[in-house]
Amino acid sequence: MQDIAEQLLAWHAAGRSFAVATVVGITGSAPRDPGAALAVDTHGEAVGSVSGGCVEGAVYELCRAALASGEPVLERFGYSDEDAFAVGLTCGGALDVFVQPVVPGADPALDTGIALIAAGTPVALARVVAGPAGLLGATLAVTADGHHGALAPAPAVSTTLERAAVTEARALLDAGRTGRLVLGLDGRPCDERGPGTVTLFVESYVPAPRMLVFGAIDFAAAVVRIGRFLGYHVTVCDARPVFATERRFPEADRVVVDWPHRYLDSQLDRLDGRTVLCVLTHDAKFDLPLLERALRLPLGFVGAMGSRRTHREREAKLREAGLTDAELARLHSPIGLDLGARTPEETAVSVAAEIVAHRRGGGCLPLSAGDGPIHHDRRVVVGGPAEDRAEGRVESRAEGRAEGPGEPHAA
Repeated sequence: MQDIAEQLLAWHAAGRSFAVATVVGITGSAPRDPGAALAVDTHGEAVGSVSGGCVEGAVYELCRAALASGEPVLERFGYSDEDAFAVGLTCGGALDVFVQPVVPGADPALDTGIALIAAGTPVALARVVAGPAGLLGATLAVTADGHHGALAPAPAVSTTLERAAVTEARALLDAGRTGRLVLGLDGRPCDERGPGTVTLFVESYVPAPRMLVFGAIDFAAAVVRIGRFLGYHVTVCDARPVFATERRFPEADRVVVDWPHRYLDSQLDRLDGRTVLCVLTHDAKFDLPLLERALRLPLGFVGAMGSRRTHREREAKLREAGLTDAELARLHSPIGLDLGARTPEETAVSVAAEIVAHRRGGGCLPLSAGDGPIHHDRRVVVGGPAEDRAEGRVESRAEGRAEGPGEPHAA
């Protein structure tokens, strides 16, 4: 829903009612991830997408019906066979789509959540998408230090369940993740939905993940462009003021003149498990102090450019500096997948491909080379302590990891 948040905020501010259809579950190969959304307002205007076209018409009509009835609904769209008039997916998967009408002023939790999103405050919206009668559509807006809305007044719902839902939603917010929670009426996590359970879909609204590009070289400019394309907030840092200029990197969100390791030290409170570091200087006096720190931080990805000889020398010096085998194993070097890249733009594609593969659990093979699932990172939160989810241990069921076997170019 974050993709269409700006339009939803405008509708809400204008007092215009709308219905939001959100993908809350998938089975098999499906075109969009959980969290993909389509919204329709009272004038029939539509924004967003839940399936890339397969079932958009049917979902549009569901939104119109929800606006008319004022009632939320959960609908499953499965495989569509040779019948050209069947409503469903052609890819063989299934989508669970939850449609919720939103009337400005009618739900304090939704109103507060939308206001927090507009203000840029991190918040998780936890909505009941399946459960006891009367609870469907109930919403909690959860922040780092509190929450708005309630589940407890509903029949058969205890304060224990509400506390558990808030705790679990906050864990997802801390990790910047969106996912599904299945809880028993006593608040205990369940393995699957069934009688006596409540299913909540939690959407985390957090600032864009950060990409820190160290080294103001021509390859960096291309990496900045593709980083922005992937949705990162991109910073370029270099200690040489003649190179680190906004004129050379107009698409960067920020350009910093500072020693890389010193800048990293100044950003510790703004780094998280989604942060990506691309070290492109391949100059030991910059790289070594930076990597010595970066590989000891819980970052999402740390990659460094250089030839294989540069990598071996760099790794030996980092080992001498006291880094362990486990810490060194986190370094993706030479950075990028083996695409045979030579130009800065081709190299940027190589770097971006490895980042995406590492994040999503891709196997880095041509899709035509296998017959398994196309998507590797289907995440369903089904129990396990909140601390595990906050640290990313109970989220991704990946079917492979990218190890970065090649190098895009020799430095």
